[in-house]
Order: sequence, then C-alpha cells, then structure tokens
Amino acid sequence: MIEPARRQRLTGQALYVALFLAILFWRLLPLAPGRVFWPGPDLGLCLTLLWVLRRPEQVPVPTIAALYLAEDILLMRPLGLAAALTVLGTEAARKREPHWRELPFMVEWLRVAMLLALMMLANRFLLTMFFQTPPPLGQAMLQFIATTAAYPLVAGLGAWLLGLTRSRAERDTRLR
Repeated sequence: MIEPARRQRLTGQALYVALFLAILFWRLLPLAPGRVFWPGPDLGLCLTLLWVLRRPEQVPVPTIAALYLAEDILLMRPLGLAAALTVLGTEAARKREPHWRELPFMVEWLRVAMLLALMMLANRFLLTMFFQTPPPLGQAMLQFIATTAAYPLVAGLGAWLLGLTRSRAERDTRLR
C-alpha cells in the first residue's frame, strides 16, 4: 500500500504532467495560420514556475527536463536549450522558495518576472553565441510581457481549481 504523502506527491506530479501536455497539444494545433503579430504567453512555463513555487516536491528536475526536451523536439527549437534554461530557472526559484513563501504575491510576481527576463536574455545570448538566429526582439519582448501578465491568472486558476495555494505556514500565520 502506498503511503498518503507519496500518493499525493505522485498525484500532483501526474496532474502537472497532464496539464503541461495539454498546453503543449494546444500550442501544436494550427489555430492561427499565417503570421502571428502578438505572441501568446508561455503558459507551460507559468505553470511550471507556479508548481515549483507552490508544491516543489511534486515537480522533480527529471520531470521538468523531460517535458521541456519533448517540447523542444515537437516545436523544433534548438535541442535542449529551453530545457536547460527552464531547469536552471526553476532550480533557482526552488532554492529561494522558502524565503519567497512569506512574501506577498506582488513580490513573488516581480521575482518571477525577473527570472523570466533572465531566462529570455540567456536564451538570446546562447542562440547568438552559437550562430543561431534568435527570434525578433520585439516578439520576444511581447512574449515576455504576455507571460508575465499571464502568471497571476495562472496562479489564480491554480489556487481556485487545483488547490495550489501558498504554503500552510503562511495560512497559519494569517489566521493568527
């Protein structure tokens, strides 16, 4: 018989993988033929950062790396670049998660925005360093803005539908 804590961790991990794959499937659908002028947010990255900050034990590094490697393959991006940057970014967030837990959501949002900006800049730098053509700066900036704006919406839906609220320690201190 599986212990309740492990069952909850595995259930959360399976739910994260299913939601990520649903977002990836949605991105693969040809819904907007032709040129896209306003790139949409990277909802998979928002979901990953939210899950790492709210339930870090449910999203281990190999799961994140495997999902983003599959996304790199399916979206025909440089193999492993987004996976490596996402693993580095989520591990930086995971390391600081106990300190972010007590801070208000606006500070968490600002830190996630800074992390997204650093990941975008690292992506552009590495693509340029290896003589790959990076996406146009305007579209990259618009996607950064859209992803940053989508994070509170993803966090709200995650808390409302999935119960991905902030830690119990924070709720206990608010109730006192």
